[in-house]
Amino acid sequence: MSAINKNVLSKEMRRLSLEAGRAIMEIYKSDKFEVKTKSDASPVTIADETADKIIYDGLAKCFPDVVIVTEEQSETHKNTADTFLIVDPLDGTKEFIHRRGDFTVNIAYVENGNPVMGVVYAPAKDRLFIIDENGKSFEEMAPFDENVVGERKALHVGTPDQEKLIVVASKSHRDQATDDYINKYNVEDMRSAGSSLKFCLVATGEADLYPRLGRTMEWDTAAGQAVLQGAGGKVVRFDNHETLTYGKNIFENPFFIAYAPGIALQMA
Repeated sequence: MSAINKNVLSKEMRRLSLEAGRAIMEIYKSDKFEVKTKSDASPVTIADETADKIIYDGLAKCFPDVVIVTEEQSETHKNTADTFLIVDPLDGTKEFIHRRGDFTVNIAYVENGNPVMGVVYAPAKDRLFIIDENGKSFEEMAPFDENVVGERKALHVGTPDQEKLIVVASKSHRDQATDDYINKYNVEDMRSAGSSLKFCLVATGEADLYPRLGRTMEWDTAAGQAVLQGAGGKVVRFDNHETLTYGKNIFENPFFIAYAPGIALQMA
């Protein structure tokens, strides 16, 4: 595979996320849309499928030699590469269906198993998080123009206070095991968010810790992990605290912890 031009990649990720987000919002604001059930019992809508086509077709045109994995086409993928593009066209479909707004468009570039570039766009919240070609994370301020980059704020994780941690957890997948783990820390505030926004809240310093003790797939996490790492944060496996890596053939992640360095991580 030829080397990818990361400047071009960053621009295309941004453009495609905004185009997909616009299509998603048109459906989101419509009177109704059909909700179907996939083979794994998870929901899917026309918004997922429309955004998937926009992003896949755009990436394939610009980067024909790069492996592309998308959630909505994952049953046809058998990834054996450790360098590839990975897409969740609508992360947080349940949030979308219930019109809660916490859904995102996720596009990431994984290089040698590590997500090094990505974009997380939350169209209903007008928040866009992106990594530039130098591996630095930014939040771009709305309004957004697909062809013109707006004002950007560099991101850096906060400095955690071990006695007053701010923890973010899933809105739709919170369970007793997660609560038991969170209770190992001194927590001042608990926040909830859907989709990959949880990674971004740690990246901006709005939260210190995000533990996930539940099933996720690589397309759910790669872009958020890239944004967090570009802001100085870390994502590690829950079982051994080693960096969460990508390129698993079945695409399923182990449990993990996303956090700002400075936290003394607790074991299971």
